[in-house]
Amino acid sequence: MTRSITILGATGSIGASTLDLIRQDRDAWDVRALTANCSAKKLAALAVEFGADMAVVGDATCLADLREALSGTSIRAEGGAQALCEAAALGADVTVAAIVGCAGLAPVMAAVEQGKTLALANKEALVSAGDILMDAVAKHGATLLPTDSEHNAIFQCLDGGELSDIRWITLTASGGPFREWSHEQLAQAKREQALKHPNWDMGAKITIDSATMMNKGLEFIEAWHLFPVGLDRLRIVVHPQSVIHSMVEYRDGSTLAQLGPPDMRVPIASCLAWPGRMDTNCKPLDLPTIGQLTFFEPDEDRFPATKLAREAVHAGGAAPAVLNAANEVAVSAFLDGQITFTQISALVARTLDQQLPPPPASLAEVLGVDGEARRRAIELL
Repeated sequence: MTRSITILGATGSIGASTLDLIRQDRDAWDVRALTANCSAKKLAALAVEFGADMAVVGDATCLADLREALSGTSIRAEGGAQALCEAAALGADVTVAAIVGCAGLAPVMAAVEQGKTLALANKEALVSAGDILMDAVAKHGATLLPTDSEHNAIFQCLDGGELSDIRWITLTASGGPFREWSHEQLAQAKREQALKHPNWDMGAKITIDSATMMNKGLEFIEAWHLFPVGLDRLRIVVHPQSVIHSMVEYRDGSTLAQLGPPDMRVPIASCLAWPGRMDTNCKPLDLPTIGQLTFFEPDEDRFPATKLAREAVHAGGAAPAVLNAANEVAVSAFLDGQITFTQISALVARTLDQQLPPPPASLAEVLGVDGEARRRAIELL
């Protein structure tokens, strides 16, 4: 049976992995819309290849290039934030939400309001607007499937089980490229070094987040919303091999772990085929070659980002949105050479130390908190 699909963020790593899976069974999918921030020529080529009905660039200044690239086709070309929401609201059977940053919040909400399936890869939607998003999912009867490898692993291990039976949910973290570095070495870490993740091929922002461990802190907040077992039952373990993506321990002592190669096509395929399975061309695990799996406690002295995230959850209200916004400013500043690697978490901590705004009650208020937190972080920067 052919299903329709929209991919928000089609030219990024998640979008590319999703389209690769669609290529393997092209007749099973009807591509409604593809979006990108800009990358007009690349987006146009993908829209033509997959026969999309609509192509959207979030940056409206790129619209002329997109329309030129799609001239002579019947594909509708649009640009700007509102057009992203229009693409999300097309009512596709499955919408993959992979727009990076708070630019993805409104399109995610627009997709949820259609009451269909949302494969969520946008961290900010749950970190900054978790309560609002989960309420909308319940209100509109949407199906929310987590695409992050860790949350998808938890979802698979739960397999419809009761949350009351859970003793622990364990998120695994690779530890990034600097896992064994000293304080002194971390202070001298260069941009190029931080962008060389030992296991995963990801975009620049998420790769830096992995190096600081903020990625795991944001995932901790996401897990708190997705799997409401309480903060005292969520924990993080460093697992450098990135073979076990997460674990669920039940009250009878049984622990279920989801294993797989460090390839985002595995969790994406789980979402696309849910509640079934689909073929992929991912390289299978070769455990004898891997040899051993190791685990370590996180070092929150050298990598304080996970502690900051946990404290933001405890504080509640606007704190997670402030954390996320400040982190985006800090990562951008590091990539631009304005601050050192260790100053990323320091800038986030300083921003959180400012007086927090009132708890946001709507998406518009979340965006307001986000904007104000960015301004404060830039002032501190």
